[in-house]
Amino acid sequence: MKFSEVNIKNKRANFDYAITDTFVAGIVLTGTEIKSIRMGKASLVDTFCYVANGGVWIKNMYIAEYFYGTYNNHEARRDRKLLLNKKEIAKLAKCGKETGMTIVPLKVFINEKGLAKMLIGIGRGKKEYDKRQSIKEREDKRAMARMFEKG
Repeated sequence: MKFSEVNIKNKRANFDYAITDTFVAGIVLTGTEIKSIRMGKASLVDTFCYVANGGVWIKNMYIAEYFYGTYNNHEARRDRKLLLNKKEIAKLAKCGKETGMTIVPLKVFINEKGLAKMLIGIGRGKKEYDKRQSIKEREDKRAMARMFEKG
């Protein structure tokens, strides 16, 4: 498997949140965790980020235990630190304290150097009518694509 093939997305993020700003962060991982991510055995379902102790942390991210791991295998759901610079952490802390704003993980990928990175965004929760609008736009795009295929 090539590094670029690993692309684990949070599919609910763009549906539940209006993303205003994005950041690319490194993830502090153990040896068996990176091996599981390279195999694509990770999930961002019900995952969120928070700012604590001068750093950004990701909570509830699932990384499956490595099949060939021994007693040194990692916990599947543990808090993992994200690597950002001080300006970015300050901006995330400021936005995280605002009402209605949250830090949402969008996707995990492996960059060209072979390092695990995470795309995180600052999002405002959508209301129910905003979600209906998103569904309508998606269905309209599908209908247009079908029209162009036939014609």
